[in-house]
Amino acid sequence: MELKTASALRRLRLVSAPEAVSFLLLLLCSVLRRTTDFDAVPVMGMVHGLLFIAYVLMWADAWNRAKWPVRTAVWYLLMSVLPAGGFFAERRLRRAQEDAVIAARVRREGVVSA
Repeated sequence: MELKTASALRRLRLVSAPEAVSFLLLLLCSVLRRTTDFDAVPVMGMVHGLLFIAYVLMWADAWNRAKWPVRTAVWYLLMSVLPAGGFFAERRLRRAQEDAVIAARVRREGVVSA
């Protein structure tokens, strides 16, 4: 069970940083659109939209598998709508994923090594 949890956390972690980068690039493109003739908002909007949808789907799967309390689940969802929030989520998810992998190994081996 913990390996499925670790896998769900890994998928969410892997999509969180690209989603954050796409959000920041979309904000930059929006500024450039208003100040120059450069208009990449339609393309970056679509890229960010797809990554955001992927993030929400992975978030729902991770919430289901990790059995997070509502507060934790809301925190991860909030990080997806804040500029650069995905970077904070990625860092915290990396730790949670490592913990889930260790828990799965301990359960499989049935002993805790010192």
